[in-house]
Amino acid sequence: MPTSNTYRRSEALRSLWPWLPLWTVVALVAIFSHGPMPLYSTRTLAVAWEMWRDHNWLVPHINGEPYSEKVPLLFWLIHAGWWVFGVSDVWPRVLEVIFGGIQLVQLSVLARRLFPARPWVEKAAPWMLLALSYAFLFGLQVMYEVLLANCVLGALLCLTPTLRRAEPRWLLFGVLTGAGLLTKGPVMLLHVLFPWLLGPLWNAWAREHRARWYGRGVLALLLGFAMLLAWAIPAGFAGGEAYQHRLFFTQTAGRVVNNAQQSQAVQSHPHWFGWYLLRLPVLLLPFAAWPRAWVAIGALRKPFEDGIRFALCWLLPTLLVFSAISGKQLYYLLPEFGGWMLLLAGAVAVLRERNAKLAENYWLGSWPLGLGSIVFAGLLFALPYAMPSLAFHSEWVEGAAPYSRTFSVAFLLLGGLLLLRGRGEMRRVAVAGLLGVLALNTLFTLTLWHKYDLSPTTALISSAQHAGHSVAYEGNYEGQFHFAGRLAQPVAELHDGAAVQAFAQQHPDGLIITHPDNLDASALRYALLAQPFRSAWVVVWSAQTVAMVQAGRTPPEPAQPPRVFPAATSAQEVPQS
Repeated sequence: MPTSNTYRRSEALRSLWPWLPLWTVVALVAIFSHGPMPLYSTRTLAVAWEMWRDHNWLVPHINGEPYSEKVPLLFWLIHAGWWVFGVSDVWPRVLEVIFGGIQLVQLSVLARRLFPARPWVEKAAPWMLLALSYAFLFGLQVMYEVLLANCVLGALLCLTPTLRRAEPRWLLFGVLTGAGLLTKGPVMLLHVLFPWLLGPLWNAWAREHRARWYGRGVLALLLGFAMLLAWAIPAGFAGGEAYQHRLFFTQTAGRVVNNAQQSQAVQSHPHWFGWYLLRLPVLLLPFAAWPRAWVAIGALRKPFEDGIRFALCWLLPTLLVFSAISGKQLYYLLPEFGGWMLLLAGAVAVLRERNAKLAENYWLGSWPLGLGSIVFAGLLFALPYAMPSLAFHSEWVEGAAPYSRTFSVAFLLLGGLLLLRGRGEMRRVAVAGLLGVLALNTLFTLTLWHKYDLSPTTALISSAQHAGHSVAYEGNYEGQFHFAGRLAQPVAELHDGAAVQAFAQQHPDGLIITHPDNLDASALRYALLAQPFRSAWVVVWSAQTVAMVQAGRTPPEPAQPPRVFPAATSAQEVPQS
């Protein structure tokens, strides 16, 4: 028996090679190629920073106010690393890479349990998941969904049988459900509910012991909710009445039902019913452009084996429910990406067994992806030559031109890899997808990151706050300066002209940040600093100056012109005065 256990452990370790170290190296290179991304990562870091700064471990805060949009598990994990390594953005990003690696390992184990007679699925599923372009890029954000995916896959693993135990591990299922609830709130239940409710369709033990399956499952879910309430009840009392209302009702109901009655605005992101379905092929790239994947799915026939039934019981009703919910974001489905790759790997494995001719047909292979990569390489190579004659000009095109020929070589090589024949086709698609998205992320860093790097503005307002000057933001402030600037005071929000005038009167030595679409002549003449941000600008003014400009009065000439980052170019169409 010990020898058998040692053999199984060594086989499991060998199965991690080489996809886990390959993905880890690529993810670390990508996530540290530029700073935390506004507004996704910077908002999360701002909340973690305020909790850490104020030693408030119970109620998340952002900009001095209780933050009901999220629950605290991710923040606590960030704090644990800061306690050991010190406060920086390094640990939160390493933590996201760790979460991603755990997700790949979990999917591999899940595939082994659900497809015990098809070892190819265990080998293929993590390769497929690591190659998904959207999942990889979103995994670079310091956000909640990758940790949530860990909790979801962990909970589902508790429901699946092993060689030694057929009955689910109910206690661990409840604990991991609770961890998911503490990561993202009640939405965790939607990710694990249907594989449990439909358990008799895919799990032999559930069919034979229905009463125990559902009875103990209910108790496990109650345990998970008890873990959530153990935090939420004292947090609600500590955060005040308005925070209680948002925490227990608004922040969930506002996403489920469009135009739900709300005392405050919520990030609901409403979209129509079919919004997810139309975008699913893009989310599943590069495999959505692999013909053999479509043929394998289309060739599935009843009776389905347990692993296929599990994936269908998980994915289809979950997609249906998320489509029915008003609030939609692409990353809400991130915990299901592993399930889609599990289904695809299982379908391809069945095709390989039942129809070798289709499984080996070159015209169903990766050549469309290879051809697309070569065409893209050609466009990149021609960009510097075609740019002067293009009818339109954009900062991305002008920024990419100096690097485009170098990157065209990379995509040409990836295209050649995808045109190869023979065994290992799935791994070639995965490797090309992973390296291709790394190349695009690198090109973004070289060409567009300056439009997301708020370091100049952050340094100015941090210095001003530490010198005792008040800072305000015209519009909704999302915490984008808080962590990087280690701000100690809230940034006031100004939502109309009267608020701007009042702030300038109360804080004549304060600063006001505006976010105009275009940089006008008055900003170039009177502002303190201007920098591009996304498709618009961030401008920092003296409070009195911007109040005078907005009131139509002429401010006194400044001692020095504003600093503009980067230097204005023709593509930015900055007026001169």
